[in-house]
Amino acid sequence: MHHPGPPRFLSTGETTQLAPRDPDPEATYEWRIADAPPDSEATVGEEPVTTFTPDVPGRYRLGLDAPDGDHLLTVRAFAASYEGVDVAGGSGTAIRDRDTDHAAIDYGAERALEGVGRPRVRLDASVERTARDEEGEASGDERAEIVVRATPSPNPDSALEASDLAVTLVVDDRDVEQAVAEGRRNPRDGLRTTDDGRTLRIPADTVPDRLRVHGVAIAREPGREQRVSVADAVAVERVDRSQIAEADETEPTDPDLTAPVGADGPVFETIRLNQPPEWTTDATVYEVFVRTFADADEGEAFSAIAERIPRIAALGVDTLWLTPVLQHDGKPHGYNIVDFFDVADDLGDRDDYEALVETAHDHGMRVLFDFVANHTARDHEWFQDAYRNPDSPFRDRFEWQESGEPGTYFDWELIANLNHANLDVRRFLLDVIDEWAPLVDGFRCDMAWAVPDSFWRELRDRVKAKDREFLLMDETIPYIPGFHEGMFDVHFDATLYFQLRQVGRGAEPASSLLDAIDRRTEIGFPDHAGFLQYIENHDETRYRVECGDAAAAAAGAATFTLPGVPMVYAGQEIGQRGRRDAIAWGHARDAVRERYERLVATRSDHPALGPEGGLERVGYHVASGDLDERPIVASGNIHPDDVVAFRRTNHEESLIVVLNFAPETASVAVATDHAERDLLTDEACVVVDGEGTERISVDEVAVVRETSE
Repeated sequence: MHHPGPPRFLSTGETTQLAPRDPDPEATYEWRIADAPPDSEATVGEEPVTTFTPDVPGRYRLGLDAPDGDHLLTVRAFAASYEGVDVAGGSGTAIRDRDTDHAAIDYGAERALEGVGRPRVRLDASVERTARDEEGEASGDERAEIVVRATPSPNPDSALEASDLAVTLVVDDRDVEQAVAEGRRNPRDGLRTTDDGRTLRIPADTVPDRLRVHGVAIAREPGREQRVSVADAVAVERVDRSQIAEADETEPTDPDLTAPVGADGPVFETIRLNQPPEWTTDATVYEVFVRTFADADEGEAFSAIAERIPRIAALGVDTLWLTPVLQHDGKPHGYNIVDFFDVADDLGDRDDYEALVETAHDHGMRVLFDFVANHTARDHEWFQDAYRNPDSPFRDRFEWQESGEPGTYFDWELIANLNHANLDVRRFLLDVIDEWAPLVDGFRCDMAWAVPDSFWRELRDRVKAKDREFLLMDETIPYIPGFHEGMFDVHFDATLYFQLRQVGRGAEPASSLLDAIDRRTEIGFPDHAGFLQYIENHDETRYRVECGDAAAAAAGAATFTLPGVPMVYAGQEIGQRGRRDAIAWGHARDAVRERYERLVATRSDHPALGPEGGLERVGYHVASGDLDERPIVASGNIHPDDVVAFRRTNHEESLIVVLNFAPETASVAVATDHAERDLLTDEACVVVDGEGTERISVDEVAVVRETSE
């Protein structure tokens, strides 16, 4: 289906890219404005991949004439809600226009947030029986209805209450098109919306195989322009009852399966489309820099990595991120690719790679493929033909500067940016996705900020249609809330990474880590967004080299006790000092590995420490390890700013976590009752100071249960 995808929610003046999906480069595609607000003068271009910028608020319908028929796309435009306000959101196109000329990546960059940021919204769907007619009046006949409910939340800095927020819900044009094609009534014709706009009811008999609903929350602060949330989306899908019966001879009991009208009625499944895969709630990622991880001979890296899988799995990690494995230009990082359909000779052959993935799966580990969609190497055959050759058939597949050099970023002279407005490029990249996605469990998407949103939306729909649990993780620095809108599940948290470095350097207090977590919500990420937490990777200096062993121990513990998906960069768990050097397995520091084994195990045993656990601040007082000092103040090599304490909670338990970045043991009194044993070591960690106050004795981290009197 060439339909351009889900409805778009834009601000006036905000540009979005439009592209036919699953394109045939030889086919003809034509765009038009099918409907627009009366005062609009907005237009679309004549190319198959074009852009659209709404100029006035309201509803737009954009038409795409494609080989498989005519398609309509809904765009809801809101008054320019971000004028003068940078909420670190927007599109890949907008981000690529920022300050990127010959500069180094600042992983800690944080654009200013002025004013009040975005609200948030969550959509949930159910299937219910009702005894009302289409006008909502009481009726004696039971009908099945799809019910979509929106739960908006104000920005933490907002003075508004949730009840003050407006909601806009839109039925997906693709499903309307399918329903009409099947001879069903248009789902929009029978829908009813509650007065507050937060609940949508649609007759179940209008639903084709799938019905998707998208929605946003709108905040109108007094005296300020409105703010619009990241959109959320739900789907309701028909399920073949006979297939359920074959699998289980009883009635369906899955909580997501609903049979609203008895044994003979339809069965539906409800899906939250932007929810990260369920397995990410307790996942731990382990990054492997493939060319030095095992210090293997030429062509034997895959096999050498596979041999180490049991040792990696024994650490307790369950997700393996492999840096690029495709044919490259000889640079050791592998991100300059020359053949997107074959693995690199220096690592092994295709069979070796597949054997590595299978070995990881056999040991309970998922595998992430490092997907590069922004560029090729200059050694790629397309570029070799197109460079300084205006007549090349590959010329339009790249971006070009006025100088005749290819588009690129920073000082990366060995790559050439692909032109994603070219149908051949899009077709090529979709074929790359189809080649590798079936082998792995997710993509880590390189330079996600540089690739247009329309491509990422198509990638998500394409892979999730085959495997809902396929993970999509973006490398976007700084992170962008809008990238959780039908694009990615988990986002690199460079803000937390940078703050961990600042704390380790002594430049910021440890309590600022909690501010970094709060930042996610403040700039508009929905509550269900996932975040990758790390202290080092293949692009960064090892944390212990820059900040010392004591801070490294606390920082590593922070990634396992704050809400997110923790990552260990290969070698981090043994005290490795070199960034991309061969891992010094023969010089492993056993104490460091044992510490990480405890962190992984404790987080696994206590879901309150995971992404879905709550995070709260608690009062605490820091002293040195000298329990006889009077008055009780931090001294020596311990400062109160070296320590932070916080609460992690879920429906089963409440935990107190204390992190100590100082090189000596700290004694920390926490303003709540708690147990005496550290869950990480299963040893007593409470001491009593000279004034009779109970304190938690903590080297780098302690986790204790909160108790009540």
